[in-house]
Amino acid sequence: MTDSRKVLKLGLPTGSLEKATLDLMARAGYDVQVSDRSYEPRVDDPEMQIVMLRAQEMSRYVELGALDAGLTGQDWIAENASKVHVVCNLIYAKASMAKVRWVLAVPKKSRVKKPEDLAGRRVVTELVKVTKKYFKEKGVKNVKVEFSWGATEIKPALEQFEQLDQAIDQIMDEVAPGLRDRARGWAEGTDLDAEAVKARGVDAIVDVTETGSSLRAHGLRIIDTVMHSNTQLIANKGAWKDPWKRAKVENLAMLIQGAINAKEMVGLKMNARLDDWNARIKGLLPAERSPTISGLAEKGWIAVEVILPAAKERELVPQLKRAGATGIIVYPLNKVVH
Repeated sequence: MTDSRKVLKLGLPTGSLEKATLDLMARAGYDVQVSDRSYEPRVDDPEMQIVMLRAQEMSRYVELGALDAGLTGQDWIAENASKVHVVCNLIYAKASMAKVRWVLAVPKKSRVKKPEDLAGRRVVTELVKVTKKYFKEKGVKNVKVEFSWGATEIKPALEQFEQLDQAIDQIMDEVAPGLRDRARGWAEGTDLDAEAVKARGVDAIVDVTETGSSLRAHGLRIIDTVMHSNTQLIANKGAWKDPWKRAKVENLAMLIQGAINAKEMVGLKMNARLDDWNARIKGLLPAERSPTISGLAEKGWIAVEVILPAAKERELVPQLKRAGATGIIVYPLNKVVH
């Protein structure tokens, strides 16, 4: 039986990061089996216990010592003001190997052009504390920042309400200032758009995005970035002082980072005449990559192996073939540890 003192309690995120995280764990060498009926998946490491938790809660459990370490977003560590040890940054997200942004967005036709225009107005977000700090640092006063379980849920309503609001303003401008209140009262007394009325007074959202495409699809316009965020491997400060647990976490960090490095890389092998290598092939390979070269049994021939960005492979392979390379093999990588 494994000594209970020799088990690392590791938290992995559920939700949007779950699939990408489990994929990286597999590439790092850990077979994690998740069951719908349990928050504690099985893992093929007897020295590790895994718990699945929402990324929003992870840093709290790590800070309190319920978990020795965990993977969560830099955004939620900041939101919770958690006092934890950041082991390393891991640059991956739901759909890409990149950082995400929390952005301030308004309906496309909104008159709000900059953060300062939101003074005295209402903003909804999951990231309440960070958003309040953002407006405070910018000197924007009286912004009503309220919690929402997911600002994306009100995106369509925001756009509809903004159109209604602009129609009312147009009536006011064309006829008389006194009609503003009457026009609003008429709109609220109808069933033209219950969602728009429900969203009344919501002037902007702060939401997370990788590319901004989802926000644009919902008719929203980004006016500023509140913060950049990426996944971080964090550890409880007490656990980090434990030599065995620290070594275990550092090993995990090395393997996951290696898996991230390998995600967008491929290995390439080929044979070539030494003359072709020196004259034509060598210059085709990325300058920053130093290939491994070994001689073949046949005089004047060499075997070459190199690691290169996957995005360059489809252009490079035909060029190598035309330059005289033969037996070209391209293969995926699980880990690249620098």
